[in-house]
Amino acid sequence: MILPVILAGGSGTRLWPLSRTEHPKQFLNLINDSSLLENTLKRVSSNNFLAPFVLCHQSCFKS
Repeated sequence: MILPVILAGGSGTRLWPLSRTEHPKQFLNLINDSSLLENTLKRVSSNNFLAPFVLCHQSCFKS
């Protein structure tokens, strides 16, 4: 089985002004009505994969 590791972080400077600190690039809807992160999770949701491990910076979590 494959363990997907999804990198979901960064400052998003290359996608500025769409991506900002308050709205990181992984939550943007660039392709369809789903965010980039949602689209990635859908791609790894088959039986061929283990549950994905999403790796992000601690600033992704709001207190």
